[in-house]
Amino acid sequence: MQREITVRVDGTARPLTVDTRTTLLDALRERLGITSPKKGCDHGQCGACTVLSGGRRVLSCLTLAVTQDGAEVVTAEGLAPGAAGAGQQLEGGLHPVQRAFVDCDALQCGYCTPGQVVSAVGALDEFAAGWPSAVTEGPGAPGLDRAEVAERMSGNLCRCAAYVNIVTAVLRAATSLPAGPTAGKEVDG
Repeated sequence: MQREITVRVDGTARPLTVDTRTTLLDALRERLGITSPKKGCDHGQCGACTVLSGGRRVLSCLTLAVTQDGAEVVTAEGLAPGAAGAGQQLEGGLHPVQRAFVDCDALQCGYCTPGQVVSAVGALDEFAAGWPSAVTEGPGAPGLDRAEVAERMSGNLCRCAAYVNIVTAVLRAATSLPAGPTAGKEVDG
């Protein structure tokens, strides 16, 4: 069965006619030509397909495109300053998280990097909102340290094992976000 939907992707409304069984990942890549979300495992286990939908991290390989009718979807491509509806930006045409990944050498082959970057943006937003993770100790807002970042990023796999630099990049990005998520919270880099 075909459905007509409109998804706002990286700030641009994109009308589509999709089969109701089409995943958001396939709609983005095959129908819209947006290739930053990657098809890694296609089972929701690697995080390479992570995008933001309504500001929340979602695995686009497990999300049906029809459920995103009217939604605001942001991919790694939409984080950059030139993208319509882009978030916080830094000089050099990159989002602070993208800049931190480059500066900290937090990528090797690069296949997982778009999903890692988008997941980091979502994780830092969750942290800024005071959401605890499985390693958050005690009541109150969590402090951002290596263990907290590693837990929040644990749904994103890197076959090249760049984890040490990924965690460092996320911590660096947290300190560079304007009025960032670390305001008043401990950051251990």
